[in-house]
Amino acid sequence: MPAFDMIIRNGTIVDGTGNARFAGDVAIKDGLIAQVGEVRGDAAEEIDAGGNLVTPGFVDIHTHYDGQATWDQEMAPSSWHGVTTVVMGNCGVGFAPAKPDRHEWLISLMEGVEDIPGTALAEGITWDWETFPEYLDALEKLPRTVDIGTHVPHGAVRAYVLEDREQPGAVPTEEDIAKMSEIVEEGVRAGALGFSTSRTVLHKSVEGELVPGTTATADELVKIGRAMGRVGHGVFEMASDLQRDWNEFEWMGDLSRETGLPVTFAALESIAKEMPLKEQIATMRAQNDNGANIVAQIALRGNGIIMAWQGTVNPFVYRPSWQAIAELPWEEQKPKLLDPDFKKQLLSEANDYSEAPQDILPVVMVITQGWALQYEMDPDFDYEPDETASVNARANAKGIDPQEYAYDMLCADDGKGFIYLPILNYAEGNLDFLHPLQHAEDTVNSLSDGGAHCGTICDAASPTFMLEHWVRDRKRGDRITLENAIKRQCWDTARLYGLEDRGIIAPGYMADLNIIDFDAIKLGKPWLAFDLPAGGKRLLQKADGYVATIKNGKVTFKGGKWTGETPGGLIRGPQRAALAEAAE
Repeated sequence: MPAFDMIIRNGTIVDGTGNARFAGDVAIKDGLIAQVGEVRGDAAEEIDAGGNLVTPGFVDIHTHYDGQATWDQEMAPSSWHGVTTVVMGNCGVGFAPAKPDRHEWLISLMEGVEDIPGTALAEGITWDWETFPEYLDALEKLPRTVDIGTHVPHGAVRAYVLEDREQPGAVPTEEDIAKMSEIVEEGVRAGALGFSTSRTVLHKSVEGELVPGTTATADELVKIGRAMGRVGHGVFEMASDLQRDWNEFEWMGDLSRETGLPVTFAALESIAKEMPLKEQIATMRAQNDNGANIVAQIALRGNGIIMAWQGTVNPFVYRPSWQAIAELPWEEQKPKLLDPDFKKQLLSEANDYSEAPQDILPVVMVITQGWALQYEMDPDFDYEPDETASVNARANAKGIDPQEYAYDMLCADDGKGFIYLPILNYAEGNLDFLHPLQHAEDTVNSLSDGGAHCGTICDAASPTFMLEHWVRDRKRGDRITLENAIKRQCWDTARLYGLEDRGIIAPGYMADLNIIDFDAIKLGKPWLAFDLPAGGKRLLQKADGYVATIKNGKVTFKGGKWTGETPGGLIRGPQRAALAEAAE
């Protein structure tokens, strides 16, 4: 009988600790790493990783697969990019707890905040739960290619307790807050990894209403946070506009010190934030110097929008001619858009902003006329483009109007062209500001939004971008080391959520691994697929260079294709390092 289930031989091991890479083998038995280094003995399956990297599976802590995880086993696109663990339920949106008469409301909230087609959610979700523990039980029934963990989302909790009283600006009573706290405590005890909320004007339901957390008081948030403190574990996650008079860091610091638990927030340069990113980090560090544990989640590239005719948004959405065809099927839109007379008419029109959300009008203006901030997505597009790649610069070079150039870009490839608009995290026109943050212990690489923003972004490819751009190909500034990149996407993200059984290649840890042809790593061109339930659309992006992804000792992806294996399950609460000790 073979000594091991699998041996990966002759690889260059980057073990997730940040230590230097080394040549060696990895032996796997019963879903765990059994030996690392020179492995003697045989196995039921051997993989030659000669010339390739062997890394831990990537741990993505900021996703929105809350609906998709109830019907989809493949868990694309994150699983296509070496991810073996996802944490969902971020930004205060999710589907539990859920009373039967609030299903449509929760779908509306998720569709508005995360741009996930409501029709897909309505058809795909079975709703065989009401409470949060019942939701976890439902998630546990479906095996997947990845492990999933989740937060208890503020929006769903508020809707469950306040019912019809949940309106923008609603003020819960002390009894309401106590009930919300009980629900969160129950959810965390049942296995939730934390609690999440959102406090940004960029997050609204499809009806344009602010998400519940935006107007919540610090008192409400702290009392809910204390519920996790009573359990003894959990992460408090938040997206916020961080207005200075809200004193967010003050209460985050107090909550962290009182409970001993981490508080983490989305750290972005944003039009909606009056506090620049540097100030966010400095204010966080002042609290941490005073005993708090606040962690900034940083993105690895500009966040924003990929615009397309069939996407969620394009620069011409407020032109009357577009409004006249906006609801038509693509088969009817396409010939009109490619008609020179239609084009001439549309480009002659002014934008009609009467129906635009006035509180984010600066964002709308950038979308509809910010030609200097929009970039042409070439076949080998660099996600750190300089000004010469902008619509404005390229139009001027050809002597045509930028709006016409943008129109023609969208019509390229038979109407399937894309324009990149990094609304967030690109104020300086480069990514230099992210370099020091990728070497800080109080930041984690995050904000991929896997499963969300289906018609506007595809940042689930962030782990691949990290390797291709930041480690290997960056031209406009300093790069980061391979060892640091792997540590940040594996051990650092896992450790924040108490998942101490993964993220490192060492005996006793989970056999979640990637075999990567580093020279071949390359992001593919995004495309719009219509493969969600009810034909819902989503932007997808694949990658070259992933030789194999292994989850719990099973090969889930080989050469970028799903093998059909589904060894992933539900994570319930922190996963301690006892596994490693048991294997020694």
